[in-house]
Amino acid sequence: MDLDMLALLLAVLLGTYVFLFGFLKKINEWRYVSSLGEKKHSLPPGDMGWPIFGNMWSFLKAFRSKDPDTFIYNLVKRHGRTGVYKTYLFGSPSIIVSIPETCKKVLADDEQFGLGYPVSTKRLTGKKSFHSIPNSEHKRLRRLTTAPINGHEALAMYIGYIEEIVINSLDEWASMKEPIEFLNEMRKVAFKVITHIFVGSSAESILASVEKHYTDLNYGLKSAAINIPGFAFYKALKARNMLIEILQGVLDERRANSNIIESNEKRGMIDLLMEIEDENGQKLQDEYITDLLLMFFLAGHESSAHSAMWAVIYLHDHPEMMQMAKEEQEDILKKRARTQKGLTLKDIREMNFLQKVIDETLRRTSLSFCNFREAKVDVYIDGYLIPKGWKVLVWNRAVHMDPEVYSSPKEYLPERWQNHKPKAGSFLPFGAGSRICPGADLAKLEISIFLHYFLLNYKLEQINPEGPMVYLPLPRPVDNCLAKVMKVE
Repeated sequence: MDLDMLALLLAVLLGTYVFLFGFLKKINEWRYVSSLGEKKHSLPPGDMGWPIFGNMWSFLKAFRSKDPDTFIYNLVKRHGRTGVYKTYLFGSPSIIVSIPETCKKVLADDEQFGLGYPVSTKRLTGKKSFHSIPNSEHKRLRRLTTAPINGHEALAMYIGYIEEIVINSLDEWASMKEPIEFLNEMRKVAFKVITHIFVGSSAESILASVEKHYTDLNYGLKSAAINIPGFAFYKALKARNMLIEILQGVLDERRANSNIIESNEKRGMIDLLMEIEDENGQKLQDEYITDLLLMFFLAGHESSAHSAMWAVIYLHDHPEMMQMAKEEQEDILKKRARTQKGLTLKDIREMNFLQKVIDETLRRTSLSFCNFREAKVDVYIDGYLIPKGWKVLVWNRAVHMDPEVYSSPKEYLPERWQNHKPKAGSFLPFGAGSRICPGADLAKLEISIFLHYFLLNYKLEQINPEGPMVYLPLPRPVDNCLAKVMKVE
């Protein structure tokens, strides 16, 4: 009898579990899919996951493993290479687009798709940053604010300053007896450059006070917007408040000293932002200026620092490529006039193999795993419905790691870029369309200059070359690439 009762109890528990499991798995489906009526039949394949969390568990499991691409590979395995999938991620019903054709259609269409960043991103970058403002406002501000960092011709004036920072930093690192966190040191290099461009000669005065807050801010950008101690968003929000206070202080100081003109004072983007007037003669509010500076500082040092670090790691892992890159830099030195000091824009344009190294590093690393958009109206792509109000996740990483787009995608092969012009939507390290990252040229310039001097005179010895990795918010070694930088004869 006892055995019969135990068997019955187990059967009841199992039945209850199966019922609840099936019921809970259907809640998101009922709420977001069934409510579409007949239109639901036009949705792409996929599933909506669990209530509240959706498919975040699967996403986090993949991105906390050794192979984050299993998340998108599993979608392709289950539903085919449609390039469009329904899901529930980052607190919203969403459509993932993951092949060049679908990515291009979304990123190029500002009429039907607006920005769709998570709540955490919008709150941390601010209501007036490029992540939040509408297209019309974005176009005006982008035109006014990106001229100094858009195009190598405009950037040529910064080459000498970047060189000085790079040379001094490499010399300092090589003199240290203890290993350094190479990624953090690269962040400092990139941060010095971006603050110089945007703040001018007085950049040094705020470097120490702002730099330490940006790591906390970055880690919270795509986290759950939970403002409770212990969560990444809580720490990031505190960092944002501190940064805004510091930047507001710079604005106030600029205004107070506006009548004092120093002959050796170099103006920065902050001065331009303070002078901009709209068609009615109104100047930008301080909230606009501080949010824009906050965003530019964040984007302007993270991407170039991570990319330079990964380029060095990949080259050390491939000695033959390292030698080719080094020989190219030696040839540039041999060709230039003896009276020339430092690099020129012409020198950088002749770094053909190095540009392939940089592009392959950007592809293989995929610093931004996706871009966030939102459907303004019902949109059909390749016959599939993207409902109005749903988020659209342009999965850059899926494109870069698609074997039908890049053969042997997990291999690091700079030679794949020989005479290769990527078709639209197939190379998305900086996004695409009107919202493409305005600092792309600056990042590539910084990386090129750093690698030039590194390859000629230094090598890296990682302490934990096989150490663990993390992929959120950006791919990096857990130890931030703990290493020794050594000068070579």
